[in-house]
Amino acid sequence: MARRARRRRPSRKARRVIRRRLVGCAIILFGLATAGLVIWSSASWLGLGKPEAPLNLTMDEARAINADIPFVDGPVRPAKPYIFRGLAKTRQEAVDCLATAAIYETGRSSDGQRAVIQVILNRVRGAGFPKTICGVVYQGSDKSTGCQFSFACDRSLTRRREPRGWGAARRRASRALQGYVYAAVGTATHYHTDWVVPYWSASLDKIAKVDTHIFYRRPMPRKG
Repeated sequence: MARRARRRRPSRKARRVIRRRLVGCAIILFGLATAGLVIWSSASWLGLGKPEAPLNLTMDEARAINADIPFVDGPVRPAKPYIFRGLAKTRQEAVDCLATAAIYETGRSSDGQRAVIQVILNRVRGAGFPKTICGVVYQGSDKSTGCQFSFACDRSLTRRREPRGWGAARRRASRALQGYVYAAVGTATHYHTDWVVPYWSASLDKIAKVDTHIFYRRPMPRKG
């Protein structure tokens, strides 16, 4: 009967090399997993990575869920005044972008328009967003992941502007670029209508409601 060939045990040097490679692979895998978690968390926090994805709810169900979510404790501090500094042409473009977002997102509501304009200016100064007003307004319009402001992707821009509403929106935008602050929404960077429940709303602080829109800011550091 033939004897089995005896397997040779790897040398100490070979075993050390194998261990180092296994440890190296484990470190790489851990790093990739951590990076993936950070990216996913950041996307959820910023409201990026995919378009607004409401749950499959009726409007009444969504409103009930949103009403059950409490507003954050403590005062809502207003944002700092935003003073536009730049060329006249660039300022005109900024006014147009702000006014377009305001009127298409909220219609003719004066408070609604001011709130949307304030959110855009808050984003310009916030981490993770474009640093220009028009860049914020049209963020994502060239990507398959979707727009940050729905009107930029849902063909709303093909509808004709109403002259009276457009003029008022432009005046509000111009005033905001001169330092006017709409304090009611504080430093909010996100909002949605009360008849949807976006996937990102649970990761932010609910701070205000204006008309049918609910506004959120990034979580503040907890004391203690």
